[in-house]
Amino acid sequence: MTASYPPGTWSSQQHSGGHRSGADERFAMYTPEFAEDPHAAYAALRSRYGSLAPVDLAPGVPATLVLGYATAVRILNDPEHFPADPRLWQPTVPTGCPILPMMEWRPNALRSSGYEHDRYRVANVAALGTVDLHGMHVVVEQIAVPLINAFCSGTGDDGGRVGSMGSADLLSQYIYPLVYRVLDYVLGFDADTSAQVGAGMAAIFDASGDADVGNKMLAEALDEHVRRKRACPGTDVTSQLIKNSNLSTEELIHQLVTLHGGGSEPQVHLISNTLLLMMTDHRFAGDLLGGSLSTRDALDEVLFANPPLANYCVTYPRQPTLIDDVWLPAHQPVVISMAGCNADPAIQAGRRAQSGNRSHLAWSLGPHQCPARRLGYQVAQDAIDYLLDALPELEIAVDKTELVWRPGPFHRALQSLPVKFPVSPPLPFNH
Repeated sequence: MTASYPPGTWSSQQHSGGHRSGADERFAMYTPEFAEDPHAAYAALRSRYGSLAPVDLAPGVPATLVLGYATAVRILNDPEHFPADPRLWQPTVPTGCPILPMMEWRPNALRSSGYEHDRYRVANVAALGTVDLHGMHVVVEQIAVPLINAFCSGTGDDGGRVGSMGSADLLSQYIYPLVYRVLDYVLGFDADTSAQVGAGMAAIFDASGDADVGNKMLAEALDEHVRRKRACPGTDVTSQLIKNSNLSTEELIHQLVTLHGGGSEPQVHLISNTLLLMMTDHRFAGDLLGGSLSTRDALDEVLFANPPLANYCVTYPRQPTLIDDVWLPAHQPVVISMAGCNADPAIQAGRRAQSGNRSHLAWSLGPHQCPARRLGYQVAQDAIDYLLDALPELEIAVDKTELVWRPGPFHRALQSLPVKFPVSPPLPFNH
């Protein structure tokens, strides 16, 4: 699906392969067809346009997608020319745009520049720095084991018998509840806050017609959460933000939007995409469970090839800017394709030859690099290791081609992850 690009807003003097274009077409990134095979789309766009391609993030929302690794690094490290503040772009968005809650201005580090960005970033980094990473191993175990025990013994008349098979949807029965309960612990959420925030965040990430409702639900729940923590602080990240910063209630709410947004859906699909890789790719399905490769290797492979937040890190040039022979319009979104840049042929050769290479862009770079990447790695690795320790013969229950990927311009997210496995006795659990 294509549409006309507004005259004068995107122009290319030259494209790879000698092609010239008036950029009168944009590629729609919100369709099921894109979700089904985004890598083919990145390759086709790169072949036609080079490192910068004209796209639609939603109907009537044009943007430039960055597909060149070196170009992305340049942009991410140049906040002076490519700030993350969208306020001059926002009024141009069609009413009811489903992706606006993912892109709109908020008084937080992700959507600010200059002094305000620095103030918010310092507060977030300091609060996250109080999380006891060693203690988080125990937290994840305490959450993971009961979830695994709920399905590892199998279901049905033969469930639990030697030789019988069990089944589960890992997304709904394990990964989602685990990630959200870990976030509840880190951010100090009560049960009612967790439910309301989770529903609001899901609506925003789905880019559905309910995104605006989800945004309001999210703000209301976090407002009440901040009030509770002011009255009764704890050792959680929210309490640390309140204690050690001079942020207003509104500012605190929007730091939490970013922290929860970055730690929920992307974390869920980092785990699910990694488990999918481990069950379907012979390099991992055999060797990883045999011990020659680590879970961290699998996580890094996913962060290179199939990152859960595939296209994001949005910036808005202050003025028309020429980069890679393309004029980028002022105050219009420039979106980094982490998945596309990681696959850039110009830098891919030999880059991932040895394990431990983490030069992918999945955590972003520069002043907006994710401040919680160590915690994100650790929680994902623990969640996978506890599951595979309990069910080492875990297999995908359908053909890989039958899996459904959720549409949307930003995420790489499965709708479900059905698995089967030989039933196993419940794991010992110390409350």
